[in-house]
Amino acid sequence: MRKRDLPKRLLQMAVVLFGISFITFCLMYLAPGDPVQAMYAASGTIPSEQILEQTRENLGLNEPFLTQYFNWLTACLHGDFGTSYAYSRPVAELILSRLWPTLKLALTSLALMMIVALPLGILSAVRKGKVSDFIVRIFSFLGVSLPNFWVGLMLLYVFAVCLGLLPVVSDGQGFGKIILPAVTLAFAMVGKYTRQVRTAVLEELGQDYVTGARCRGIRESTILWRHVMPNAVLPLITMLGLSFGSLLGGTAVVEVIFSYPGLGNLAVDAIRSMDYSLIQGYVLWIALIYMVINLLVDLSYRYLDPRLKEGNR
Repeated sequence: MRKRDLPKRLLQMAVVLFGISFITFCLMYLAPGDPVQAMYAASGTIPSEQILEQTRENLGLNEPFLTQYFNWLTACLHGDFGTSYAYSRPVAELILSRLWPTLKLALTSLALMMIVALPLGILSAVRKGKVSDFIVRIFSFLGVSLPNFWVGLMLLYVFAVCLGLLPVVSDGQGFGKIILPAVTLAFAMVGKYTRQVRTAVLEELGQDYVTGARCRGIRESTILWRHVMPNAVLPLITMLGLSFGSLLGGTAVVEVIFSYPGLGNLAVDAIRSMDYSLIQGYVLWIALIYMVINLLVDLSYRYLDPRLKEGNR
């Protein structure tokens, strides 16, 4: 992406965020249940109808829909996403407190995935049609096919229950308590990225510059690591950005299985308790994080691939 396109991209992000905020608020407004009753239920109080009506008036819930929406949006633009009914804490503070554990989990699972997927994908491409290629393709097929919740439960049963090597509940503190959820998330990504690395390397190996390098007597290892891999890795950057954004969005199933204190677990708790303010704030934060990561990925292409720089078109 060129520098002169950055303001246009930022404007597009603002429009998308505005649309997401409106749709989210509209869905919460139309959702069944009463947020005031949910707020009192979370505190263990049974209020009278008069108190419920007074609370709705104080919170502005008796105002027309558009008035409520613009009041909420104005507060969000000033950094106030409301207060969580279930946790009795500001939504922004609550989300930020859960963002770091999810960030650690996402980075760990991506690192594990890259350590496994890159060598397997390269091996499968270089040994195309051989036994090793066949084994790697079966493994990648299993990784894509098996659901995360099943893999997580099996890892939990074997390594935590049967062998007792790792804790059953993960609080996100220390590598030993994060390894099982990270491996669970990495398992499915390994299958997908192994296929992508294999395809990208095979495509580059079929290019004319590889044939020319072989005719000049350059070693296969030099061709692979100095010429093929830099070109093959570029298409994977976008996938990595999308995967990182998805992981930061909270992998709810895995986090619930391991009782991991991340954003996904927080979102499930918010839905269970009908915590509308927390749900709205969560959706906006995740949308913003996702778009910022995609923007950074697009900007990185300009520096990773000189052909995309201005003046080299």
